[in-house]
Amino acid sequence: MRKIVSEPWFGLVIAAAIYVALKLAYVTGVIGPYWSLVIDQGLIMTVAALGLNLIYGFTGQFSLGHAAFYGIGAYTAGLLSKLVFHGSYWGFVLSMLAGAAMSGLISFLLGLPILRLKSDYLGIATLGFVVIVKTALDNTDLFLPAAGGARGLTGVPQLASFDVIFVVLVLTVIFVRNIVLSTHGRAMVAVREDELAADAVGINTTLYKAIAFTIGGALAGLAGGLYSARYPLLHPSLFDFLRTFDFLLVVVLGGLGSITGTLVASMAWVFILEGLRAILPQTLVDWRGVLYAIILIVLMILRPQGLMGNIELPFLAAKRPAQSRPAEVTKDAAIADH
Repeated sequence: MRKIVSEPWFGLVIAAAIYVALKLAYVTGVIGPYWSLVIDQGLIMTVAALGLNLIYGFTGQFSLGHAAFYGIGAYTAGLLSKLVFHGSYWGFVLSMLAGAAMSGLISFLLGLPILRLKSDYLGIATLGFVVIVKTALDNTDLFLPAAGGARGLTGVPQLASFDVIFVVLVLTVIFVRNIVLSTHGRAMVAVREDELAADAVGINTTLYKAIAFTIGGALAGLAGGLYSARYPLLHPSLFDFLRTFDFLLVVVLGGLGSITGTLVASMAWVFILEGLRAILPQTLVDWRGVLYAIILIVLMILRPQGLMGNIELPFLAAKRPAQSRPAEVTKDAAIADH
């Protein structure tokens, strides 16, 4: 049984079971339109958070610029889908890929100068980039009126259904898992653990930091493209530095370097955000921020390593080599030894 659970195809079976259960809940009305939007938001956040986990959790690069790549992907995909493809489904697919490619390209170009920085300095530099992107989005109407500027971008064809978002998430999990378990993934983890030691044994640390930063940014852009095709308003305030902290909290709370932790924490965080809105009286809704902080403090005290720590579901972890059983010593062999 343990061997079956550790097989990658078992993860696909679990994903299919979750998909069927959610679809039945939608069809029967158990999950209404509002909570379906919340679930889709959680799935989209998970795609983006997996990108940040690759940057910070597996490679150890403290980046606070994830919201910028998320916004770049959203606006790129939204504008292309609205102005170029005019609601075509294949145009929607191309616009998503274009959003991911644009975010990946910009993250690569940004990473060339700033990845020489370390720790807090890298975080401050990437946070500055978020401010730059947010300001640019606020003023896009000066050079691209269709983007809406501070009013936001509207009119993007809403073609990202639950089915599309779920499939993209499953493919993203498979993609990140394969990277992490490859030799390149082990090199990234070596950079995280000790960059000087990794460099000393011949690992090109600059290259692997750039690869992680680029892929992570591209995944954020892909998530942004999904967001633009699922929610009717893209506003610059959705991509400010506070959104970066949402992604960072998910990665830290789930456990740095844990794909399973990111999956669990993303959905849990979104449901906490929206669940408190639904549960609390209207007079206390504005106090949600205080409750978020209390929840975060309690979790960090009780589980400083995150909800999952380094624990992975068996089908997301590397297979352990089979241990050979010790040969039994026969009587003749024992006599020969004497």
